[in-house]
Amino acid sequence: MTLDREIVCLAEELGPALIGRGWLAATAESCTGGGVAYAITEVAGSSAWFDRSFVTYTNEAKQQMLGVSIDSLVRHGAVSEAVVLEMARGALARSDARISVAISGVAGPGGGSEEKPVGTVWFAWAEQGGRQRSLLARFEGDRHQVRQQAIRQALSGLWALLK
Repeated sequence: MTLDREIVCLAEELGPALIGRGWLAATAESCTGGGVAYAITEVAGSSAWFDRSFVTYTNEAKQQMLGVSIDSLVRHGAVSEAVVLEMARGALARSDARISVAISGVAGPGGGSEEKPVGTVWFAWAEQGGRQRSLLARFEGDRHQVRQQAIRQALSGLWALLK
């Protein structure tokens, strides 16, 4: 995977901020397929601040690995605010992390719908203290570009939650 310079910088900046708090991070990824974890682990020494990643590409994996409810998946779909919030909380509950990010989206080129076109990506960030936030993004470009933008947004959101 090729990462753009901004992604690399965000991952490098995240480490000292987490170390300063004594926190570990975790990721729960669907459409990025572990790309956020890849960006983080490209940073030397990231084992001091990164705990684990859950790559939950299927609905079954989201349920089994993160405890996402079947009700949320059926009612809202995998690409939804409800599901990414459950993914982010599930990552915290199933790791030693104090902060997490979850991503689920439609990277393309197929799979989109009128309601959720290609480039639709939901994010959620959560921390052990209960703070959480979510974001809906609509990215332009091909599959690679959508995934790169999602990785960048996921890291930016982790950084923002730490501030």
